[in-house]
Amino acid sequence: MDILMDEKGQGAAEYILLFGGVIVIAIAALIIYQNYFRGRPSFVDDDLDSIRTNVARERN
Repeated sequence: MDILMDEKGQGAAEYILLFGGVIVIAIAALIIYQNYFRGRPSFVDDDLDSIRTNVARERN
């Protein structure tokens, strides 16, 4: 029964779970935002085209 009451490794296990969770979140964020790391995302090009079109209409 001493094994059940032993809490020596509990802190280490909690840190492992914490850092594991942070690593999983970081990897998920990298996968989701991989276009930002490769270059300009495609929706920025669409927005720029829309702005240029609207500015051109305003000038005419």
